[in-house]
Amino acid sequence: MPRRIRKVGAPLAVIIGLGVLIGCLLILTTLVNPIGMTIGFVLASIATALVLLTYLWFDRWEPEPPRLLIFAFVWGASISVVISVVLEHASTPVLGNDGFAAMAIGAPVIEEAAKGVFLLLMMTGRRRNELNSLTDCLVYAGFVAAGFAWLENIFYIAMGESIAHSLLTAGLRLIMGPFAHPLFTSMTGIGVYLALQHRGAGAKVLYIGLGYLAAVVMHMLWNGSTVVGAGAYFAVYLFWMVPIFALAIVTGVVGRRREQRVVAEKLPGLIASGLITPNEATWLGSMRTRKAAIAAASRFGGSAAGKSVKEFAVQVVELAFVRDRIDRGLADQRTYQLHAEEAYWLTATRAQAPVLQWLANYRAM
Repeated sequence: MPRRIRKVGAPLAVIIGLGVLIGCLLILTTLVNPIGMTIGFVLASIATALVLLTYLWFDRWEPEPPRLLIFAFVWGASISVVISVVLEHASTPVLGNDGFAAMAIGAPVIEEAAKGVFLLLMMTGRRRNELNSLTDCLVYAGFVAAGFAWLENIFYIAMGESIAHSLLTAGLRLIMGPFAHPLFTSMTGIGVYLALQHRGAGAKVLYIGLGYLAAVVMHMLWNGSTVVGAGAYFAVYLFWMVPIFALAIVTGVVGRRREQRVVAEKLPGLIASGLITPNEATWLGSMRTRKAAIAAASRFGGSAAGKSVKEFAVQVVELAFVRDRIDRGLADQRTYQLHAEEAYWLTATRAQAPVLQWLANYRAM
């Protein structure tokens, strides 16, 4: 049986085009300051890699399609940056160039909108099928914001008048606030998640607007503190950013636990449909038991066997989320078509995982 080719609404040609745009922006920066550009590229890339790895670790329960994650990152590092630069330049006659109004008002309003556009795009077409949970919305918000922050950090570090100045800028931006932009845009991501829980257009607009407003306010406080002075900066960092960051982590953990509960609640229905067995249900409902079953399969049949069991488990999660959307009355005709498609691919994934026969008598403890 052929392996599934999943259409996720991220055309390869578009991703390549955005990558070329990023390359052009980097080349222009290199022409202005080659040494600063090199320092910025290396250090910003290291910091951004750590941020992205954190989100990938957070996304283990239902991993998002790699192509769509790449699309989110390159969108943030290209389209969002270009939109921000153009609109901020256009607002200069009104807000000034580097003053408080431009930094604390103009930049947050424009940049959060430029990043948030991608999350609105995620709500359309086949991309909507990937926004199954709060974790999904936070991950895509994090990736698009990480792409934006990566290129912005390179620009700011490259603008240093000396190597020492570039390194100081890198320290302030990459050590003190590597998660700043992802944290801001996470507010819009939460708004998108809440909007998806309602059918009415008014409710959707309200929740997205509130999420965007929260992102702008957080960004305003952060940028404004840097303009006011070091005391304000560290006060906002310690008494606002750190607590909000901790709250975001708690929200993400609670959201992922809820996802596991949703899947566990749908397992009896999948058993009744003959799509999984009662023994499989004992290990498909939590991260801990799923990892144990994958480890057992790997010990028996090697890494390929473990990988096939993991793919089967992830497909169960995909189907469970679609059933949950139907059960909560949020489905349309496309959702029912998606349900049939996911059920078919669950059967196909089982056929590609013969080690499941060995696991037939395996029960999670």
